[in-house]
Amino acid sequence: MTTMTKPFDTKRFRRLETIVQGRATSDGAGVQLTRVIGHSLQQRMDPFLMLDAFGSQERSDYQGGFPDHPHRGFETLTYLLAGRMRHHDSAGHEGLLEAGGMQWMSAGRGVIHSEMPEQEEGLLEGFQLWINLPAKDKLSAPAYREVAHNDIPRWTSPQGTSIAILMGALMGMDGAIQRPLTEPLVLDIKIEAGVTEWIPLKNEHHAALYVIRGGIALGQDRLTQREMGILEQDATAEGVYLTAERQSQVLLIAGKPLQEPIIQQGPFVMNTTLEILQAIEDFRNARLTVPPDERAR
Repeated sequence: MTTMTKPFDTKRFRRLETIVQGRATSDGAGVQLTRVIGHSLQQRMDPFLMLDAFGSQERSDYQGGFPDHPHRGFETLTYLLAGRMRHHDSAGHEGLLEAGGMQWMSAGRGVIHSEMPEQEEGLLEGFQLWINLPAKDKLSAPAYREVAHNDIPRWTSPQGTSIAILMGALMGMDGAIQRPLTEPLVLDIKIEAGVTEWIPLKNEHHAALYVIRGGIALGQDRLTQREMGILEQDATAEGVYLTAERQSQVLLIAGKPLQEPIIQQGPFVMNTTLEILQAIEDFRNARLTVPPDERAR
């Protein structure tokens, strides 16, 4: 294991609060996935509402995809590690997400979209992260952006660790997507066995690590493949130390809590039950994507 000079004496670091295993479930037209963040963790992981991990070589596990379905009130980040996925939505956006690429979508006041695999066989693997919108932006216009693998900024440490900066900023380098109100930091970290890395984090942000492959140590704590570790809140902590016990790949997420009420009904996330009922009514009456000031026209 790489030797560092008193690494845990130089900075105050976050420790592991709890380990989450995730729950096997299905969504869309029968896509098999693991729900790592769900309803029970929404307040604790605010502004993150959901984290789904999917990965299979079995065609029947993913081929149905996610046909047309609505959203309102939040944003999504989809990151594909393997395979291909076609996106189409009611705001006129269309794109093909390929391995190593990412897709950001803000549903805002409403969007109906589909995400369909464009492969007949082979591995489809990736993540979808739901990020809440503040109350004042929940009825904003939908938006979409796709970022190819080669266009995602990457920072390489002196020890050779490669970090893809999907959202936020790291070591003075801006990531592919910036969201100033929730300040999400999303990193794909590839770290060799025995290497210890320091990742700075804002102490007020909620943060967690999901081990895609391998195993890591955080001080005396351990996380292994397909486990998520929620990091404790510590007003004096400056970040987290990660030590790879073997060659590892880790997804790190951190963000600024909105501290607003979270009311979710399926694909709609608002602040009040009344707003949820309005979203359902707008969808049933084909008004979901219409700006509020135009609905009576």
